[in-house]
Amino acid sequence: MNDTLDWNDYEIVLRIADAGSLSRAAQMLGSSHPTMFRRINAVEEKLGVRLFERFRTGYKATAAGEELVSVARQIAELTNNMERRLWGQDLRPSGVVRIATTDTLLSGLLAPEVVLFRQLEPDITLDIAVSNEVSNLSLREADIAIRPASLPDDHLIGRKLGLIRQAVYVHRRLDLGNEPAPPWKALPWIGPSRSMPYGQLHAWMRKVDCAEKCICRMDSVLAMYAAVRSGMGVAVLPCYLADSDIDLVRIGNPIDDVAVDLWLLTHPDLRHTARVRATLDHFGKLGVKL
Repeated sequence: MNDTLDWNDYEIVLRIADAGSLSRAAQMLGSSHPTMFRRINAVEEKLGVRLFERFRTGYKATAAGEELVSVARQIAELTNNMERRLWGQDLRPSGVVRIATTDTLLSGLLAPEVVLFRQLEPDITLDIAVSNEVSNLSLREADIAIRPASLPDDHLIGRKLGLIRQAVYVHRRLDLGNEPAPPWKALPWIGPSRSMPYGQLHAWMRKVDCAEKCICRMDSVLAMYAAVRSGMGVAVLPCYLADSDIDLVRIGNPIDDVAVDLWLLTHPDLRHTARVRATLDHFGKLGVKL
């Protein structure tokens, strides 16, 4: 039996530690829960030591596991630094560019730009990862991120494209009574699920006393938008998404408390890569459409 660890073993340990569970780690690696279970057991068997404590709520690294995770991070950083430098040596805009963004931005803003970009740069293939979680550009989960952020990480570079304004919307056919602007807490709210990382909206809904008035909660803004379009209730939605929908009506003005900057970000080692540069230049014009 070969007891020597290879990079795949280190990566498994690192992904489980970062994800906190086998199912989430499997998603990140495009694998399955049973496969991840077999692989982490095989790594522990090679070393003869337990790397994770198993709890009903997830996996937590043991002292030995934390040591291995630390080494795995160093290996990943060295490997990715080298890959980024080699990627920076290409001279023409061709190849794959990974873009991480949110479902709402893709649906309401980016999709037409992807079509146009394909016409302008046919040799570049966009690999778009749609997620409402922040992608790690250092670990090459994406080359470019287009997402809302209060302040990007210090090790990334990019530009602020503009301000995403948000307001409360309702379907035209939903009867809210005779008042032109009914009290917020009197409305049938569609809110973010409690696990959804949307601190500004959670805080605003508590502030106006409607956090506990939700008739339904959802874990993505795009799902909330679909619920409003169905006539289920009201929700806070990005103006770039809802203003263009003729079936929706805005209630009141945009809410300052939930306005957020839109950023276009990449890693410094990739900014001079031709395909990344071409992609940044194209999507950098999005600000005029907010």
